[in-house]
Amino acid sequence: MATPNRSALINKTLKMLKKHYKPVVPPKDRSLFDHLIFACLVEDSPNEVAEQVLAALKQEYYGWNEVRVSTIRELTDALKPLVNPAESAARLKQTLHSVFESVYEFDIESFKKQNIGQAAKALQKYNGTTPFAVAYVTQYALGGHSIPLNKGALITLHTVGVISDSEFKQGVVPGLERSVPKNKGTEVGSLLHQLGVEVGRNPYGPAARKLMLEIDPNCKDRLPKKPLPKPPEPPPEPPKPAPTAAEAKRAAADAKKKGAAAKTAPPAKPESKKEPTKKPPAKPPAVTKKPSKPVKKVTKKGTKRPTTRKLVKRKPR
Repeated sequence: MATPNRSALINKTLKMLKKHYKPVVPPKDRSLFDHLIFACLVEDSPNEVAEQVLAALKQEYYGWNEVRVSTIRELTDALKPLVNPAESAARLKQTLHSVFESVYEFDIESFKKQNIGQAAKALQKYNGTTPFAVAYVTQYALGGHSIPLNKGALITLHTVGVISDSEFKQGVVPGLERSVPKNKGTEVGSLLHQLGVEVGRNPYGPAARKLMLEIDPNCKDRLPKKPLPKPPEPPPEPPKPAPTAAEAKRAAADAKKKGAAAKTAPPAKPESKKEPTKKPPAKPPAVTKKPSKPVKKVTKKGTKRPTTRKLVKRKPR
């Protein structure tokens, strides 16, 4: 249930809107399909501009199937008077595809035979239909009570404190339909749509700021802030100059020489893995024998002379 503060802010917002805008009611004889197509065009644009674009589409094209098979670029050119022609062209093309693939014609009047909840769920399944388009068709074609809100209206209600950050991301305003009587739904939807167009066109402009400050003078710190401009990208490097004829000839000659040298060079032998050579075991140190002492022999005459073990040849007598 909506809080008293939220209800008071909603009523204050609607009271301010009545000073600046007058409600616009779409034609009553419009089919459900035409309401859906018009919702794709009018979401971000003024009502009178969307009416002119819708009339031009019916006059310049043979039928909706020709619009369906047209390219996004062609449709963008046809929808130039709108605030966001490219986004509107994408919504229109996707919606026409979805309707045609579901019933193989451009007629969805059978939705009126269903209850409002079932019809709204069927519209939500179509590619290209936004929450604004579903609520618009529910409010103006199905007789339900669902106030359509575009991006600019959500920005305003978020700035003045009607909805929180999470509700703004979800695109919902709890308690709005309870605060507004059903017989005032079309009038309030038109006033909020005109406010949303003004704010959505330029949320940072003086006109949008003035409207939001009139609703809540204390929302100055919550006003949308313009994003900082991105730093300029560095200029691309200039292309290298094309080589002259002499340079190209010299490069071709060098490449030819390198190719000839590569052909004449002997193939490189594969490196064989050498096994590590084993070192011979270390020899034990040689044992040196001490020289034997000479033996002294006694001669007949009593003199001693040194003798060795080596045999000495005697002279023949």
